[in-house]
Amino acid sequence: MVVRWKRNFQSGHMSLTDEPRAGRSSIKDDLVMVKKVEAVILDGRRPTVERVMAETGLSYGTAWRIIQEELHMNKVSARWVPRLLTPLQKQTRHDFSQHNMTLLEQNEDNFFLLILSLWMSAGRGVILTDYLQKGKTLNSDYYCNLLDKLRDALKQKRHGMISKGVRFLADNAPVHTDQASVATTHCLGYELLQHPPYSSDLVPSDFFLFPEMKKPFRGW
Repeated sequence: MVVRWKRNFQSGHMSLTDEPRAGRSSIKDDLVMVKKVEAVILDGRRPTVERVMAETGLSYGTAWRIIQEELHMNKVSARWVPRLLTPLQKQTRHDFSQHNMTLLEQNEDNFFLLILSLWMSAGRGVILTDYLQKGKTLNSDYYCNLLDKLRDALKQKRHGMISKGVRFLADNAPVHTDQASVATTHCLGYELLQHPPYSSDLVPSDFFLFPEMKKPFRGW
């Protein structure tokens, strides 16, 4: 590297900036590719740069540059998380919020009564409690079985709720976004409310409650 710069200076090239390279397109002009990379990362299965490369066909340098410079993400605890929301993420959050607002305006009286979060409905208590047995894994098969149990619990504790329509409010955890889980949710007649990535409004516990609960255990 030192030899190359010395040779450049001796030949009269005094600029310290890299010269444009032919054949390299501007990533900012290729929003489609940026969206593809973001989709792989938001898939929720702890994606690596290598996986982004495999699913998009990008080189390592280009994939890394999109993650760092366009999506502004850092890797924290084996997950890519944004330093700041990008324009694309802001637009996604706006679109999801607008969609949920439309649902509210269509049926304002019953909107919140038909939402299930944490297996409970607004102001009416817990519908289903399930404890994961020691040695078991919370995977898609287990979750699909829970959805069946939830339907039985709804019939017993919330008469008429299924016929009115049940809306699910869930985060983007892998077990929730798995194809089998989503298919089972739809087959049972539940409607999935769209969930913007990294939203502190729809999953406040992840941002405000759980971090505080973990503080006393730091350093153990």
